[in-house]
Order: sequence, then structure tokens, then C-alpha cells
Amino acid sequence: MVPEILQVVIVGLMIFIPLCVIYKKAGFNPLWAVLVFVPGIGLFLIFLQLALQPWPGVKSNSRQ
Repeated sequence: MVPEILQVVIVGLMIFIPLCVIYKKAGFNPLWAVLVFVPGIGLFLIFLQLALQPWPGVKSNSRQ
């Protein structure tokens, strides 16, 4: 029915578009969501980046 490459593109876009919104709300550049198209480790790299980097859009509550 639908060629496999088209299925891969559709699923990739279904992940890419929400990730762009997440990156924008977190204060990062939304183009980082392009990593989802890196075979094998792309989604893993995105999760690592979102989990381990300080979010620029969030103000820290440091007591001084």
C-alpha cells in the first residue's frame, strides 16, 4: 500500500512536530528536534539533552 519510506517520514514528523513545540517552550532552539531523524540514537540524544541540560526558559530559585 504505502511505501516504507513514506511511513518512516510520517512517523518521524509525528515525533518531530511535538518536539519542536517542547523545545520552543523549554527555551531551546526548535531545530534540535531534527535529531529525531538520526537513525538509532537520535531520540536517545534528544531525551539526554532535555533531561540533563539546564533549561534556559526556567528561572532558578537560588538562595544567596
